[in-house]
Amino acid sequence: MASTVSRSTKRLFASGGSATLTEVKATTATLEPRTVGSISGEFFIPAYQRGYRWGEQEVRLLLDDITEAAGGDYYLQPVVVKQLAGGDRSELVDGQQRLTTLYLILRAIKRYLPFTELPYSLSYETRPGSATYLDNPTEDGSLENIDYFHIYAASQCIDAWFASRPNPTTAAMKLYEGLTESVRVIWYEAPSTEEFDSRTLFTRLNIGQIPLTDAELVKAFLLSRVERQFETAAQWDSIERDLRAPQVWAFATGQPDGGATRISLLLDTLADAEDDNVHDWHVRPAFRTFETLRPLIVKDGQALWDRVVDLHSLILGWHDDRDLFHKIGYLVAARRATFSALVRDARGTTKTEFHARLDRQIRDSLRLSANDLAALTYQSTKTSRVLLLMNAETVRRNTNSSERYSFDAHAQRLWSREHIHAQNSQGLNTVDQWTTWLKEHRDALDALDLSTQSLADIKSRIDIAVPTITAEKFEALHQEITQLFSDAADTVDPDDPGSTEHSEVDSITNLALLASTDNSVLNNSVFEVKRRRVIALDRNGAYIPVCTRNAFLKYYTDAGAQLHFWGPRDRDGYLAAMQTVLAPYLLEDRPGSTSEDEEEITL
Repeated sequence: MASTVSRSTKRLFASGGSATLTEVKATTATLEPRTVGSISGEFFIPAYQRGYRWGEQEVRLLLDDITEAAGGDYYLQPVVVKQLAGGDRSELVDGQQRLTTLYLILRAIKRYLPFTELPYSLSYETRPGSATYLDNPTEDGSLENIDYFHIYAASQCIDAWFASRPNPTTAAMKLYEGLTESVRVIWYEAPSTEEFDSRTLFTRLNIGQIPLTDAELVKAFLLSRVERQFETAAQWDSIERDLRAPQVWAFATGQPDGGATRISLLLDTLADAEDDNVHDWHVRPAFRTFETLRPLIVKDGQALWDRVVDLHSLILGWHDDRDLFHKIGYLVAARRATFSALVRDARGTTKTEFHARLDRQIRDSLRLSANDLAALTYQSTKTSRVLLLMNAETVRRNTNSSERYSFDAHAQRLWSREHIHAQNSQGLNTVDQWTTWLKEHRDALDALDLSTQSLADIKSRIDIAVPTITAEKFEALHQEITQLFSDAADTVDPDDPGSTEHSEVDSITNLALLASTDNSVLNNSVFEVKRRRVIALDRNGAYIPVCTRNAFLKYYTDAGAQLHFWGPRDRDGYLAAMQTVLAPYLLEDRPGSTSEDEEEITL
């Protein structure tokens, strides 16, 4: 019978338990497998550890796993102890959740099999009566403290588990046989010298402890049921490494980080394929993937693993295809599709058909005509989506370049719809903000075609105002400077809701993607100041989306345009580029169409 590793502990021995003991192995002590039945003595749980916290799920999983092991070797996570002075007791440095639960199980078995013994005892430094309470967990006593509450709940769960068996006595006999003969812990006895500090050892063992994951459970269960265990384990590690490549992971998930295991993406996808109710969940239930895949592993573990390998090849194939990379990457980043849903869509299709499906999904994500696109504003729900697609498509359509849109950079930052040219002082409310804004724009005045006298005059008035700046002084200078940095074709009248300021400043033709910032001074800066800042960011290695860079470099404007302004010619050129690049995904213009006719969806 192949050995099995517990899925009810916080880390699996097969996937990480031994690694956590790397520093411990530096001592002269050794690790050894030890059956639960051979554990004996009195164990003391010191105050630096939290109390007992296992819940019904962990307890039931442990009971079910031991039963399903059916006499096969079954490994729990390591238990670390240190003998206390006098030699009568041992300090339980790591493993109290497991030994406490096992003690409660042995106590329940004794009620059905009176001849059995309780080979060890436990006591908590913070709960002087804990040893007595473990022998008789009562409902009244459970109200005394949080440790007793969880101990009582676990004992009730164990009692209910036995009561649910067709023959509780037979179940107790099989469970006792397993605990005494085949269920093992990895036992480590730390040196009892004073120099070997228990608290430090506990910290080293638990500092990087990760919650139990479906992937760990699948790995342990799968490796116990395939013939080529070492080959499968090596493939598993190789797939995990591939999915840890930031650009691959962000492309497939839209997330910057995948937690402890990345292969879970493939396992979850396979589980989703087995469950028609996958879309009914807002949050994936705990261990749902493992419970869905376990019957498939029992039936044919190698066949299930072959499907994992195929999915791995599929995701890398999509990533390496430049067109698929940008189309899928957009849909995922915009939260209009998931990897799991895309795998379902691709099933049974040709490459041409799959591309056509992606194009339809992108078109459905916008549902915009060219006129609708031109009407989008800062407040429109689809504006960020359009700007993201514009960047991804601009890169994809440049077939002479190997550049790719960085979905990794996109996933790592919060992105804002930045005004290319700001014309109001909204958000500038403090002396520091007023001072910084004036100094930034004072430096940029040199770029304007002003006479020496005019330039000196306005700089002088800024210098005089800054030391004693007030809201009134700032607003007067703000309006004057903004006018100087605005295209002559723009008519700015803050008091007229129909003026260019109000109609154009929030238009999509004045918006670009930039990493979010709390710097309201930059947010409210004119084009020239922002242009300088974008160039500085780009020079320092910051990721600037291609269309944002193009806008501030006047890529979309006809030759001869004024470099330091963002006016009607610039906005018209920018919009024309959007309508051209996004043309394959735009609807035909029709009377009465609207760009805001869909609700957001959550995938």
